[in-house]
Amino acid sequence: MIRTLPWVVAGALLAAGAAGAQEAAYSIKQTKAEPPRELNAAVSKQLSGQAIQLLDAKGGLVMELWFAKAVPAKATAEQVKNGLTYREIPETTLVGAVRLPRQYTDYRKQKIKPGTYTLRLGYQPQDGDHMGTAPHPEFLLLVPAEEDKGAAKLEPKKLYEQSMKATGATHPSVMLLYPEPKPPEAPKLANQKGEAGPEWVLHLKLPATADGKAAALGVGLTLVGVSPAA
Repeated sequence: MIRTLPWVVAGALLAAGAAGAQEAAYSIKQTKAEPPRELNAAVSKQLSGQAIQLLDAKGGLVMELWFAKAVPAKATAEQVKNGLTYREIPETTLVGAVRLPRQYTDYRKQKIKPGTYTLRLGYQPQDGDHMGTAPHPEFLLLVPAEEDKGAAKLEPKKLYEQSMKATGATHPSVMLLYPEPKPPEAPKLANQKGEAGPEWVLHLKLPATADGKAAALGVGLTLVGVSPAA
């Protein structure tokens, strides 16, 4: 049975720029919940037993997220002291999982079918095709649950191919990451201005490990928002 924890973080109302657009608001809520059964056991054992729910203005569930118990990093003691960045996390690392109860629009404005997906770290290619499409080059890529067997690391090409199955297109499904050098102690949802309009970004601190020692990774994950090139 899921037990709701006593705190709810609500986002402020945003006014959409397009004529006739309706106001939208989101909030987050943390719950005790085991990872989805659709996930491979090797994935589930890496995830926390707490979920973060994204709710719409009417309280409807938009998505439910689980994050890793400890994100593995390759970092020096000085990097850990100064705060880990995404670049100390090996590309393709499993960061979490998401359950979508309804169709979802990702950062590239691609339609993602309802279902359960893992979230793995990916870097945007530094080529002409991707210039100006995002303010930062780090993303979490969605991989259909049945495709992810829980490997510690994948070849980037394989990750991209698996994530394409989430979109049914020739591009992976992506959620933009913002740097978070000073993460809040409790998860916080922020309504901030993106390059293509309002974005709702989840800010949180994730447990990490570096050289066998405890560390922390600040994360800014865009839950709602699209690329200016979408």
